[in-house]
Amino acid sequence: MSKSIKLVTVVGARPQFIKAAAVSRAIAAHNEKFPDSILEEKIVHTGQHYDENMSKVFFDELEIPHPDYNLGVGSGSHGEQTGKMLQKIEDVLVRETPDFTIVYGDTNSTLAGALAAAKLHIQIAHVEAGLRSFNRRMPEEINRVLADHVSDFLFCPTEAAVNNLSNEGISNGVYQVGDVMYDSILFYAKKAKNIEQKILKQLGLDSKSYYLATVHRAENTDNIKRLRNIFEGFNNISASECPTLLPLHPRTKKKLSELGLVCPNYVRIIEPVSYLEMIALEQNARAILTDSGGIQKEAYWFKVPCITLREETEWVETVQSGWNVIVGADEQSIINAVSGADKLHAIYQRAIYGNGDASNRICEIIQDSS
Repeated sequence: MSKSIKLVTVVGARPQFIKAAAVSRAIAAHNEKFPDSILEEKIVHTGQHYDENMSKVFFDELEIPHPDYNLGVGSGSHGEQTGKMLQKIEDVLVRETPDFTIVYGDTNSTLAGALAAAKLHIQIAHVEAGLRSFNRRMPEEINRVLADHVSDFLFCPTEAAVNNLSNEGISNGVYQVGDVMYDSILFYAKKAKNIEQKILKQLGLDSKSYYLATVHRAENTDNIKRLRNIFEGFNNISASECPTLLPLHPRTKKKLSELGLVCPNYVRIIEPVSYLEMIALEQNARAILTDSGGIQKEAYWFKVPCITLREETEWVETVQSGWNVIVGADEQSIINAVSGADKLHAIYQRAIYGNGDASNRICEIIQDSS
């Protein structure tokens, strides 16, 4: 007798699309292998990222099934955005009556999906559980802590994440499965190689002839002093023969305009790029400067020095191994870190983030739970 487990996947931001793509592929492979034990997935896109380059193109490029529901929430304050999502996700869950709700990471979409499911007594699977920066001023920290404490299945990428949960009294339903982002990197890195020369030629760049930067977190974009320091740091490390390339996040673009900040000479601003283009640019960068958690790991996997524009990181393994240096928004620290990047004595341990089968393990655990 065949059986089916219904899953509602809630995504809303660019990194979540990448993580969900890996799990969706694993679900499809599982269903092909076990036709009498189907995992039925419905995808809900909250619309937290609604810019074409930040959202729809990802579903096309990553070959994710297009969302069954697009809630179109858009931007707003944290309370406003989360509240709208909570109401609309609840409507979907009541209609679909799933066995599990799957949430990813640490965005407002994560929190809204987890809270909506918890209120309806639907089992919650949190992918990328247990991460902690220990900075409660970060909205992402609040989101991930609350999501973890209402989740039934906590899929952790690292041993440190498991330990963080244990320290908070969470031990039931905790699984160290590895990092689904690593699954995605293994799958997409080869595809990115096919467009590597095209994107470099289009931008007039050679491999290892540029720094790659991303800035999007509110702690940097909403603080004029931090944002100015970061851009001054970019200016000081850049030159005509080695510019800093900055795919500009919509939030950062808006803030630069509001604050009247002028981009320094050798900081090259471009529109947000696709995931494959970003991977190609990361692999060929001399160093990466970022406040993104996901890009810190990608730099580690590609063995590219990373300078993190935050005061802390939840991906402590990248720092401990020597591939990542935390500089905050201090201009001189940025300059020093970049000048010393080639001298890093780094240790590379790929297995820290699993063996590239995290998505398959998640499917197996969900299936075995029924």
